[in-house]
Amino acid sequence: MKAIEAISLVFSYPDGTPALEGASFSVERGESVALLGPNGSGKSTLLLHLNGLLRGQGTVRIMGREITEENLNWARSQVGMVFQDPDDQLFMPTLEEDVSFGPRNLGLSEVAVQEAVSWALRSTGLVDLAAKSPHHMSFGQRKRAAIATVLSMGTPVLVLDEPTSNLDPRSKREIATLIRRLQEKGTTIITATHDANLVPSMADRVLLLNRKVVADGDVHQILCRRDLLKRLGLEMPLLADLFERLREEKIYSGATPFAVEMAAKEIAGLLK
Repeated sequence: MKAIEAISLVFSYPDGTPALEGASFSVERGESVALLGPNGSGKSTLLLHLNGLLRGQGTVRIMGREITEENLNWARSQVGMVFQDPDDQLFMPTLEEDVSFGPRNLGLSEVAVQEAVSWALRSTGLVDLAAKSPHHMSFGQRKRAAIATVLSMGTPVLVLDEPTSNLDPRSKREIATLIRRLQEKGTTIITATHDANLVPSMADRVLLLNRKVVADGDVHQILCRRDLLKRLGLEMPLLADLFERLREEKIYSGATPFAVEMAAKEIAGLLK
């Protein structure tokens, strides 16, 4: 059974501007998938369809069950949504209250709520900030806090909209590492991003979106396609671009590295 199936999704904004034009894809349980596309490609719109916050034409199935008007609450208990702006999700006086809001409203016992909150704060590295007002935190901390408010719900599917946007390099790495840890625990993850350099560290598969899915494949298949990325106004990851250029010059013939450590090893080999 697929964790997510989207079939021929079509959606237009109220002014008639098309956002999705027949987007279709599926995601297996436990996969971490990057949704890559330029601004205006429909990434956020697509994510909002995955738990029924937006509903256009087409079909969305979660764990084999189609999202309908009658089961929206169930769908939102299965798919946790982390918005691009963390302040859209943080509204309580303290972080702990924000993170406990979801599980408490699910009717969990107080013991279960505290266990969920504790796990979410540990997972995001925010235990020491539990009593702090989210609005007195740094932007990077608020990004992680928004993720914690969704993790505490225990949803099997997590969708994140540009979780690393406007973050410093260290905070970006922390978010990418968190995504991988969650995947290792069995969470199915879709991350919308336009930062191709981060994709290899947080996903195994890439969906290229331009109102519809124009390419679908593993990280190496997609991120080494300069022609395809260029048509969408996207750039290759820096390391991939470098080694593909070396390949074109007949200087290099090995696998394209995406990690700095591997790239350094390959370059050392070339210099010898």
